[in-house]
Parts: sequence; structure tokens; C-alpha cells
Amino acid sequence: EALCNVVDNAVKYTPAGGRVTISAQMLDSFCRVDVADTGPGIPEEEQAQIFSRFYRGAAVREQEGLGLGLYLTRRILTSEGGYIRVSSQPGKGSTFSLYLPLE
Repeated sequence: EALCNVVDNAVKYTPAGGRVTISAQMLDSFCRVDVADTGPGIPEEEQAQIFSRFYRGAAVREQEGLGLGLYLTRRILTSEGGYIRVSSQPGKGSTFSLYLPLE
């Protein structure tokens, strides 16, 4: 469910002709899944807020959505012993890294 939420967001917020890339890497105690997109990106001052319930960034407020996907993703991962990170720059897209525990 967590991965589906992040992929859904990447597809939803990447404009036509853009690209969404999914990759995975095994670490010591986690499997890291990266979902990268060529969407609008997220300003640094919004990055901590995007995981809050009902938060919608300024660049995507006009698009469909409730602001629950990333909130639920974080809750799901945390409940299973994992976590999520974001790396993003406006105009250069975003990469969401999901750390899924191996046990």
C-alpha cells in the first residue's frame, strides 16, 4: 500500500512526457525502494510538511487529491519498522525512498 501511494503520486504529479523511475537496493537490514519523478519538485520548506495529514503543497493544490497519501504511507511504514525520505528540488522532480525492513 505504501509503495502504491508513492507511485500513484509520482504518476499524478509528473506532467505528460515526464518520467517515473522505480529502483530497489538491498541494504543491511532494509530494502530501499526509490520512486523518482520529473514532476514539479517540492521546495525545501515544504518537505517536512508533506507527510502531515491533509497537507497539499502550493504547486499541486489545484490537482485532485486530499493530502492523505504520504501521511498514510509514513504511518504504514512506521508501523512495520520502516521509514520514508524525500529528496527534491523545485523544477527538478522528486525522489521518495521507502525503507522496508527485511524481517
